[in-house]
Amino acid sequence: MTATEPATAGTAQTETGTEIETASDAGTAPGPGPGTGSAPGAPAGPVRPVEALLLVDLQSAFVAGGEAVPDAARVLDRSRALLARARAAGALVVHLQNDGAPGTVDEPHTPGWRLHLPVASGPRETVVRKTRDDGFDGTPLGALLTDAGVEALTLCGVLSEMCVSATARTALARDFRVVLPHDAHATYDVPAAPGIGESVPAALASRAAEWALGDDVEIVARAAEVTFTAARPGCGTGSRAGSRTER
Repeated sequence: MTATEPATAGTAQTETGTEIETASDAGTAPGPGPGTGSAPGAPAGPVRPVEALLLVDLQSAFVAGGEAVPDAARVLDRSRALLARARAAGALVVHLQNDGAPGTVDEPHTPGWRLHLPVASGPRETVVRKTRDDGFDGTPLGALLTDAGVEALTLCGVLSEMCVSATARTALARDFRVVLPHDAHATYDVPAAPGIGESVPAALASRAAEWALGDDVEIVARAAEVTFTAARPGCGTGSRAGSRTER
């Protein structure tokens, strides 16, 4: 992820990205942004459980302080709830942490690089550091998911059209079932560009990013709809539904 916003107050995270310290943030999460609504033919039943949670780039530069994404408080609130349920169910939890280039707000070992949510110790939770938008590119993420027997996963975090989208696309290409809660990812406003177009509000940019993922992703309006189950090692990835689903 590349961003021009300066880093703000950091929270506890060891510089190796693998050790654990507790983090917290202040503020009350606002209500959810615009929902996705229901696509024609969307199933009426509950969302099938997933075996893994990917928290994408929930780093202080993007979710804390005055330069955070506009909906940072909401995304953190939903991410905490997802994290608690995933841990309780014994699902695999992966915190993706971007290593930005020198001079960027997420340059390694700077305050903005630190993960904002605490990482629990244990075999079912880990940190995967990355240098590109796609969390699979050049990382052990794919092997972690496969070895854990994950067939379905959900994502939350930032930025919607960059690291969230790129990671979701590769997960789909690898035949993982992907559930994306509309209220658990966010981005910045898209600035106006002379001769191209006016500015685009962050909420619309996030909505366009999730819609652009195509027919195989499962978009749900609320993170509260996502449930978790423990993965069964050796099961491998499952097949995708093959048609766009929104709830």
